[in-house]
Amino acid sequence: MPTPTLTPDQLDAKAARLHDTAAWQQIITGWEATAPDPVRPSSPAAPGAAEQLPDRRPTDWRDLLSVPVDQLIADSVRGLPATAPRERPLPGRLGAVLPDRLHSWRRIGQPEVRPSTHLAYARQILTEWGWQNTPYRLRNTRGARCICGALLTAHRLGYGSLDTVDRAGAWLVAELRSRGWTGLIGPWNRCPGRTAADALALIDATITRAARAGQ
Repeated sequence: MPTPTLTPDQLDAKAARLHDTAAWQQIITGWEATAPDPVRPSSPAAPGAAEQLPDRRPTDWRDLLSVPVDQLIADSVRGLPATAPRERPLPGRLGAVLPDRLHSWRRIGQPEVRPSTHLAYARQILTEWGWQNTPYRLRNTRGARCICGALLTAHRLGYGSLDTVDRAGAWLVAELRSRGWTGLIGPWNRCPGRTAADALALIDATITRAARAGQ
């Protein structure tokens, strides 16, 4: 099985390019749109006109809805939280400091996951193995990862394809853009004063954003 050589910097750049494409902008536009307001009947033109209106009482509970049932179900599914990581513990502290290529065998037979689920595994990596912001590389000597490093490590451990990694990164960029950050993920990660709590909060918000969009 070929081992990808993608670095955090390369992932960061690829995610930003994907986010800027027209296709991706179409995905994220209107992800939090609500159902249209129900159309209310106009007022009677003259006294006594109400008595002449036909009987419009609903004969079924579906007549009370302003949108189709299928649309309500689809909107509800998009609003569900991201799938929680399966009970598959991370390798121990030794696994954290080993080169990621030595974990590639863990990908064998693993199913594809959604970007929101992949982000949940990246969050688990940052929580259990640690977060680092300087220097910006895959990991430090203790095994702590930056945000992009956690995304790549999650892939090496079998949680999602490289395409999923790119899409998870693009969702992170979308969340950063909503907060007014116009740069890449890496500069945000290593910004002076940034904390591990900030990084986890960013991932949590991105998980919610992606899950509500069905991803």
